[in-house]
Amino acid sequence: MNIVLNNPLETEAIAKIIGQKAQAGDVIVLTGDLGAGKTTMTKGIALGLGISQMIKSPTYTIIREYPQGRLPLYHMDVYRVEEGADELGLDEYFEGDGLSVVEWGSLIEEELPEDYLEIILNKDSQEADKRVLEFRGTGPLAEERIAEILQVWEAREYD
Repeated sequence: MNIVLNNPLETEAIAKIIGQKAQAGDVIVLTGDLGAGKTTMTKGIALGLGISQMIKSPTYTIIREYPQGRLPLYHMDVYRVEEGADELGLDEYFEGDGLSVVEWGSLIEEELPEDYLEIILNKDSQEADKRVLEFRGTGPLAEERIAEILQVWEAREYD
């Protein structure tokens, strides 16, 4: 399923819904080119979880933890992880009591759980602020989460 987002406000709105629908143990993989909006998406997800703290990219720290919301948020950027991802203990986060958001998750595919939600962010070649989101679920829980998110998004669109 694809959704067209016309501006950063719409990106934040869908991200908030994602955060509101997230459950403990959910894993979301954000895929997209540099500047596609992965960290912006994570900021909106944090708002949906009730986290008001400033969200920063964990590019150099790999993992940032935000325990203040309805669920803890584990924000990961594995772009710089070349080897040894299995030694980072990511499974403890993935199986934990929070929401794991992983930027560049395709680089650690072997470490990801079987059931996760992937959100692919594509920039529009004509309009700088426009994004096309593609949702992919790798299992029944992720598919259920996609349905919940889209139901709320579509209700919002047609109010």
